[in-house]
Amino acid sequence: MSLGTKVRLARLFSHPSGNLFGGAVDHFVGYGDVRKGGLADLPGALARVMVGKPDYVSIQPGTARHLWPQYAGKASLVIQAGCFTPDDRISELIATPEDAVRAGADALAVAIPVRGATEGKYIRWLTDSVNAAARYGMPVVAHIYPRDFTDGAKIVFTPDEIAYAARIGYESGVDVIKIGYTGDFESFRETVRTCPVPVVIAGGPKTDTLLGALQQTADAIRAGARGAVVGRNLWGHGDPEKAAIAFRGVIHDGLSAQDALAKAGA
Repeated sequence: MSLGTKVRLARLFSHPSGNLFGGAVDHFVGYGDVRKGGLADLPGALARVMVGKPDYVSIQPGTARHLWPQYAGKASLVIQAGCFTPDDRISELIATPEDAVRAGADALAVAIPVRGATEGKYIRWLTDSVNAAARYGMPVVAHIYPRDFTDGAKIVFTPDEIAYAARIGYESGVDVIKIGYTGDFESFRETVRTCPVPVVIAGGPKTDTLLGALQQTADAIRAGARGAVVGRNLWGHGDPEKAAIAFRGVIHDGLSAQDALAKAGA
C-alpha cells in the first residue's frame, strides 16, 4: 500500500474511535421518482447530511462538481464511480481514479451488483479501478450488492450472499468494503472476522423507525464492522441532524441504539 493510500485511508478513519460514519447521497439512477422523497431536492439533501457532520460523503462526480465546493474541508469527499440498476438496464462506470484525484477526493467508491449473467463485467470494474487507483495512491471503497433473480432482479442481504460479496471485494483488492447487514449477528461476525480489510455496513432499505436502523448498526459494530455509510435512514428521516447525532453515538461513542436515540432527542 502506497503512502498516498495510507494517508487518505487515515483521513477516512480519522475519528478516535477508529470507526467511520459516512453519508451516502449517491443513489442517482437507482433512486426512483426524483420528484419524491428525501432526494427530491438534492442540494437540500446534501445540506441536511452535512449538518450531521459525517466523516465522509459519497456522491457522483457531477454532483461533486456542482455542490461540493462549499463543503470542502468539512468532510472527506468520496467519488462514486458505479452507476447501475439491479436489472442491468443501466450499467456504466462513470468515474476513474484520476477523476477522483482532480476532484480532491479521499477515495473512489465503486458500487457493483453481483450474481447474474453480467457479474464478471462488474468484477472487472473493481479490479480495473483498483489497478488504476494504485498509480495515484487512491483508496477504493467497494459497495457490493448481491442480487436474486427468482422474481425479477432484487438486492438481497442473506448471510451466504453477503459473505460472498465481501469475498468479491477483498479478492478484487479493494481497501474498504461496504456491504449490507444480514440481520444475523453470528454470520455477520464471521464474515467480518475472515475479511482482511475494513468492513462498513450500508444503511440498507429505509427502516420503519430510526431505532431499527440504529439497532442494526449497533449489532454490526459489535460484530466487528468499522462503521456505516447511511443514506435513506439519514436524509430520509424527518430530522436528519438528530438522526446523524444518533448514528454518531452508536458508531463513535459505542452507545446502544436506545441510548443514542435518547442522546439525540429523537
